[in-house]
Amino acid sequence: MADDSTGSELVREAAAQLYAGDPAGFIGRRGDLAARARASGDAAAAKQIAALRKPTRAAWVVNLLVRADPGAVSELAALGDDLRAAGRALDGRKLRELSQARRELITALTTRALAGAGLRDAPAAVQEEVTATLSAAVADPRVAADLAAGALARPVERPGFGFGPAGNEGREEAPPEIPRTRPSGPARAGRERAGRERAERVQAERERAERERRRELIAAAEQAVGRAGQAADAAQAAERARADAVHQLEQRLDDAQDKLAEAKRQARAAATALRDARRALDRLGRAGPPA
Repeated sequence: MADDSTGSELVREAAAQLYAGDPAGFIGRRGDLAARARASGDAAAAKQIAALRKPTRAAWVVNLLVRADPGAVSELAALGDDLRAAGRALDGRKLRELSQARRELITALTTRALAGAGLRDAPAAVQEEVTATLSAAVADPRVAADLAAGALARPVERPGFGFGPAGNEGREEAPPEIPRTRPSGPARAGRERAGRERAERVQAERERAERERRRELIAAAEQAVGRAGQAADAAQAAERARADAVHQLEQRLDDAQDKLAEAKRQARAAATALRDARRALDRLGRAGPPA
């Protein structure tokens, strides 16, 4: 029986192979690695390996990035620390600078991750999930720690840092200006009301955009179904046409075979008649002229 340290090492090595490989072969590789651990006498490691979850395409892309460049997670985590510090200090200028740096870093890392996975033309959904996961690592140190292991099974999405409307983290909108003095009375109430109204407008716009996106997705799906139906009808029509053509060819072949058989019969009859005529002629020749 292998000791605990050996079992942990087996699981780490298996995770490294599985999460660095293409998800298409994950299940088969996981079964092989679990079987090897079991054959080595480490049933506990085999059980842990068998429980490793297959990553989505986006999670796999992030895992590849982290394994190829472990420093990327450190950059994300450090930027997150700086943003939280600026938020606590109510430093609006610093927040804007760091937010711009965050957008640039996440864009660069997303591009690098997709390129490293050979997915420069990845679907928009995969790109969005990679970006959201990297943004979540900036927003939440726990997510950054999870990313550092390079064994994500699902993409991650987290809300923002607490400044500005909730859920804006990872979006292009810069955080609002932080006042250096705190107004009181009507002025403060007015600012709070304006903030709530702004948050409501942002939320309403986000919901409107989501509804529009869903309508577009539904319309695209309906069009795809329509095209698939047309393609199926065309395929069936083509199949029927080929079947008819084959039937006609078979009928023509049968007719041709019948005609060939008749021609052969007539040829045999003609050959027989010719042979009989020649024999008759020979007999006449041997008998000589009539007396």
